[in-house]
Amino acid sequence: MFSTGIDVGPTDRGAADPHPADGLTYQVCRWCGTSSFRKLLCPVCASSDLESEHSDGHGVVVRSHVVNRYSRVMRNESLVRFPEGFVYRCRIVGAAPHLVNVGDRVRPVDGTTSEAGEVVLELCDPPRSAGWY
Repeated sequence: MFSTGIDVGPTDRGAADPHPADGLTYQVCRWCGTSSFRKLLCPVCASSDLESEHSDGHGVVVRSHVVNRYSRVMRNESLVRFPEGFVYRCRIVGAAPHLVNVGDRVRPVDGTTSEAGEVVLELCDPPRSAGWY
C-alpha cells in the first residue's frame, strides 16, 4: 500500500453535532446579523454566509395548541421564541397540549431531538390549571 506519512487521526464528530445535549446550534448571518434555526439561507437577506452559534435552548412559548384544520386533531407543538432572536416550532413534552400556555418558559430535554429530528422541549415550571381564571 501507498502511505503519505500524514496521520489524519480520528475525526471529531461531536463538534459538528447540530443538537448537543445541552442546547441548540443556530445560525447567524454574517451580512445582516439575523439569527435563524435550521436554515440554508438567511431569511432576511438570502445570504448563504451563516456562522454557527450555540444557544442554551431556553425559550418562551409564543403560540400554543397548533390545530390541524383538516382533521381537528390537537398536536403538542408550539412556537417558541429563543432569546437569540429566532422562533421555531418545537414539541413540548411533560404536559398535556391544553396545559401549555403562551408565556410558559421551556428548556431542552436530554437529547434535545427525537428520532424524527424534531426539537423537543419541556416546561421549566409545572403546568398551570386548565380551569378558568
